[in-house]
Amino acid sequence: MKAAVLLAVCRSEEKGTRKRPVASGLIREGFGLVDDAHADTATHRQVSLLAQESIEKMRQMGLEVGPGDFAENLTTSGIDLPGLPVGTRLRVGGDVLLEVTQIGKECHTRCAIFQQVGTCVMPLEGVFARVIRGGRVRPGDAIEVSR
Repeated sequence: MKAAVLLAVCRSEEKGTRKRPVASGLIREGFGLVDDAHADTATHRQVSLLAQESIEKMRQMGLEVGPGDFAENLTTSGIDLPGLPVGTRLRVGGDVLLEVTQIGKECHTRCAIFQQVGTCVMPLEGVFARVIRGGRVRPGDAIEVSR
């Protein structure tokens, strides 16, 4: 099994839009990704994650999609995100510690991707987490799982 790695850090200024990859991001404890519209102290969904393997499923349906297109903050590789139990902790890079709080989500608006192909991976395979310990993350950072 290959090592789990962070492929992309993505953010957007508005909710309901695709996020754009950035060179690095500051994740704040109890808040989320700084300068991202979804970061909030009042939610258990402070950071969203989606595996590149999930994005690849949509690419195989003919969509040209990549990191951030599903509005995820962190795009990963080498880890079965939807298979993680709630409560699993993820260490990203040297400092950041996340705790999985939710697997999947209800899709109220049926995003553009759903409209195009009749399905979307985020409602089933997207993962949400709260920030236990913050720090800076960048593509290439290792991800370690602890239960």
